[in-house]
Amino acid sequence: MQTTLLTLDIPALSEQNPVPLIVLSASRNPVEELNGILRRAGLAVHCSWVPGLREFGDALSTVNPDLVLYVAPSDEDLKAAAAVRDQRARALPIVVVDTNTSDDRIAGAMRLGARDVVCVGGSSRLAAVIERELRAHRLERALQNTLRTARDARRQLTSVLQRSNDAIAQVQEGILVDANSSWLALLGFEPQTLLGQPIMDLIEPSHHVALRGALTACLQGRWNDHPLSASLRVADGSYRTTDLMLALGEHDGEPSVRLIIHAARVDDEPRLEEQLADVVQHDPGTGLLHRMPLLQAVIERMKTPVPGGGRWFAVVKPDHFAGVERNVGVFSSEAVLDGFIQQLREGLHPNELFGRLGGVSFLVLLERGNERDVEAWGTQLAARVAKHGTSAAATQDTMTCTVGIASAPNCVGQPDGAARQAIDAAISKAQEACRSSQKQDTGRVVLVDSADERAQDDTWIKRIRLALMENRFRLVQQPIASLQGVDCGMFDVLVRMLDETGQEILPAQFLPAAERHDMLKNIDRWVVGASLAFAAVRKPGCLFVRLSQDTLKDGSFLGWVDNQVRSSRADPQRLCFQATAEMVTRHLRLVQKLSEDLHTRGFRFAIESFGSEPNAQSLLSVLKLDFVKIDGAVVQGLTSSPDLQQRVKQLVEAATARKIETIAERVEDANTMAVLWQLGVQYLQGYLVHMPEEIVLHA
Repeated sequence: MQTTLLTLDIPALSEQNPVPLIVLSASRNPVEELNGILRRAGLAVHCSWVPGLREFGDALSTVNPDLVLYVAPSDEDLKAAAAVRDQRARALPIVVVDTNTSDDRIAGAMRLGARDVVCVGGSSRLAAVIERELRAHRLERALQNTLRTARDARRQLTSVLQRSNDAIAQVQEGILVDANSSWLALLGFEPQTLLGQPIMDLIEPSHHVALRGALTACLQGRWNDHPLSASLRVADGSYRTTDLMLALGEHDGEPSVRLIIHAARVDDEPRLEEQLADVVQHDPGTGLLHRMPLLQAVIERMKTPVPGGGRWFAVVKPDHFAGVERNVGVFSSEAVLDGFIQQLREGLHPNELFGRLGGVSFLVLLERGNERDVEAWGTQLAARVAKHGTSAAATQDTMTCTVGIASAPNCVGQPDGAARQAIDAAISKAQEACRSSQKQDTGRVVLVDSADERAQDDTWIKRIRLALMENRFRLVQQPIASLQGVDCGMFDVLVRMLDETGQEILPAQFLPAAERHDMLKNIDRWVVGASLAFAAVRKPGCLFVRLSQDTLKDGSFLGWVDNQVRSSRADPQRLCFQATAEMVTRHLRLVQKLSEDLHTRGFRFAIESFGSEPNAQSLLSVLKLDFVKIDGAVVQGLTSSPDLQQRVKQLVEAATARKIETIAERVEDANTMAVLWQLGVQYLQGYLVHMPEEIVLHA
């Protein structure tokens, strides 16, 4: 057995490789003195002066120092600096520079987070301590990199061993060229009947576009470890839905794509216990949660903050199901209901809850970006159900459903009793909307307006005004990923409000009240100012900042922006202002002038929620645009709708012809990403890329 010796590559301290240091000092004077002492001692360093703790956090990111010299801090300031350091770069050493280097002083500083205390007068000890800490820091960093490499290698080896029983097939130029015994056994084919066949012949047609996109991306080395959901044809003609993993491979010396279905692992007791508990809570035929487990799961979910956007309850019922039951019989009606449930399941995100509320009434807890997304979900569900029909007893009768939707309450931090009452009231509203609509008509989607929120507007307006005065707003960023595999450094900017205790309030809770009372303009200005300040310091590729209707109409906005650019010294090219397609259509002349004026100043401009409007393509020819963001309500129905795929393809082609780049909004699964790839979309944003609230921008 051979042993591999891992070596640590530690860069030498030299003039060609100067070490970045931060000197944290109220005065600039010590910077040159310390720099001179260290260089005379043979240490090639580059000292950056940071005047105070307020600038310290940003400097850690921009300078990326190997060491911090903190000149004569108080114990309180040293403790605060160590706390900032721990948040940004825990292993970074802090050395205190002071006139008092007694044992007690050194011990006290080390307890507060410093590595040592040195004196400018003792230049030889100062240089020795700095060199010791620099080498220790670099050794630690090199060691962590080496351990990370070793862990990755070990993980890859473990992965290979674990996959020895995985079903693996190789695809080359769309043809299945190889398959292991597990793959053949899984689908029930003989090698001579399977190999040499087009892979698409084994895939259910609705998944073709997604698989083509994923295969192309994988061959280009741009497909990450995302599971692709697909239905594979089995030897008996039925289909089996599974998750495919894609990996770049080689067959006969030519590139190929490996399709991998991981072997199920049922040999561990905890997994068996989990499966038993799952059986108790779910209906064995449909897999739906029973009523009580469903309601309990809803309560538990409602106690947690929504990741972004808001929550809604939807009550869904097939119309005139008693008549369907009479026509096809009791047994066949169950098959009809199974088909209905499949249509309901198809449009949901993996994190959304649904189950049977009672009889043929179903409850869904939706987590979506806005009300338009919720209405689009309901409309797409009704269309799928109408298209699917009953599909039972060799008949294809028309079938419709009604959807009642109500806004879900905010139950975070509430006692169980109060949460149950609020949830009960919201579900009752959705039930009543569904019942009332079925009496009037069928196949409808009804969204109940939240009168309770409107009644609380006065309270919200007071809280918003106070938060603006006390600067209790924060920016968060959501990364925008390139489908070409290039780190574009682009981010969508969102706003959060902090309450009086410092807890985050999502925009879905306070923006509706702000919009109804003409306060969006004030919030817009805070966001734009904070974004410019951030852009000046961090220099991102592009920040997308949305504008409200109030700001579009604000004649003083451009002059205000000019002043902000001068004071922040930000590069306007780093900001892209965006407005919704609905607002652009309603105020076309205002937007035309605003986009031209912003471009004159060096800013960029985009339309978001693009593609739902009937005249969407016409906007491309009358506006000066850099980007269009394809509506999340369209994107989220993309994988199951050839009509939507064709619409998006036409939009992308029209935008590309005008050198306008395309971004898909609210992408939340790998299948959607694969379809977007196939359709030529250039960028995407959504939970598949990153959840917005996890990265805070301190402007």
